Amino acid sequence: MERLQKVIAHAGIASRRKAEELILNGRVKVNGKTIKELGTKVSTTDKIEVDEVPVVQEEKKYFLLYKPRGVISAVSDDKGRKVVTDFFPNIEERIYPVGRLDYDTSGLLILTNDGEFSNLLAHPRYGVKKVYIAKVKGIPAKEALKKLERGIHLEDGKTAPAKVNLTSLDKRKGTAIIEVTLHEGRNRQVRRMLEAIGHPVMKLKREQYGSLNLHGLNAGESRELTLHEVKHLRTLAQTGKIGHI
Repeated sequence: MERLQKVIAHAGIASRRKAEELILNGRVKVNGKTIKELGTKVSTTDKIEVDEVPVVQEEKKYFLLYKPRGVISAVSDDKGRKVVTDFFPNIEERIYPVGRLDYDTSGLLILTNDGEFSNLLAHPRYGVKKVYIAKVKGIPAKEALKKLERGIHLEDGKTAPAKVNLTSLDKRKGTAIIEVTLHEGRNRQVRRMLEAIGHPVMKLKREQYGSLNLHGLNAGESRELTLHEVKHLRTLAQTGKIGHI
């Protein structure tokens, strides 16, 4: 179920704000009934009309993108920088990213036009597991990594417990590779967590999101999710099993 004004906007009839005006002015019908409440939600089976003209709802699309570094997790950028939807020039549907990856972070990103699916995955209470690989300055001590596992205090509160593994180190260069598994999605969280223990991130990549990974893809490449993958993600998120670390 999605908000009526969002469906109208996605269909290209009007902007979200203009769609709200159409509803308030009584110009929208759902299943033959005039709707004037902005909170109304509709499904793909509902018949929607604007000024007596049927609204064709988009087919739901789900994609996995290996986002390169130096790309904005958005559908547009006022500075003219490359955005993730630039990698889908032949997709007519209005897809958008689920959550975001920082400009300097690469890795797995889901794009869809399914608002319910997007909210389900992005909402922190559903605990979608995310696995990151970070190259950091210095070689963290075991106790520092244990702090991250227990949860560490940041400016926006204490983080939830995480799983942290030191996978390799280079004593000569003074760097280390760390795998971080968490189920929160705060802004720049992994970078802030590692900086808080004195080991700033030099390079960061998200390798896994729920049950999905980047196998078979190079940076900038994408693929459509299978129906099974979409159902599996939805089921695991709803049951809370994805967030188990």
